[in-house]
Amino acid sequence: MERAIAVSERSLTLPRVMAVILGAAFVALAAQIAVPLPGTPVPMTLQPLAVLLVGGLLGARLGATSMVLYLALGIAGLPVFTPTVPLVGVARLLGPTGGYLLAYPVAAWVVGTMVRDGRDWARVALGVLAGLVLIHVGGLAQLAILTGTLSGAARLATLPFLLGDLGKLVVAVAVLTKLTPQIRARL
Repeated sequence: MERAIAVSERSLTLPRVMAVILGAAFVALAAQIAVPLPGTPVPMTLQPLAVLLVGGLLGARLGATSMVLYLALGIAGLPVFTPTVPLVGVARLLGPTGGYLLAYPVAAWVVGTMVRDGRDWARVALGVLAGLVLIHVGGLAQLAILTGTLSGAARLATLPFLLGDLGKLVVAVAVLTKLTPQIRARL
């Protein structure tokens, strides 16, 4: 005899809400791990790695929602952004790191879409790379506006972070290929 298991939309709501909140908290925690770099107003943080993981683990919709919640908390003045940049609230989005921050929901969406079930490591790697590129494009665009030059912005926003981002890519792919199938099955 076969048994059908009915899962109501309501029973899935709490785990999804909790996942969105935990994703935002994870990125906020990663933001606290910041290393100021000489010659650039942008510190090296674990935020991009956290954004990639949240997008990949939660999927496009929940991952992007989690990043919107993260930004809303920061705009409200809660100390979720990197402490090494002295701007608070919405002013942070207009400062040197604002472009990165504004790219987080888009990057999480793209990673979440591309990772799918996490079983294809090449697809996961491509999704993570696309997410990193989007985060850098956001940061580069903001700094190009602030500095008035694309080459100066690249020197400040991209070049100092390439080696660290290679490590983030490797870690993200390893984690996402291992955990995504289990996490997504529960959401």
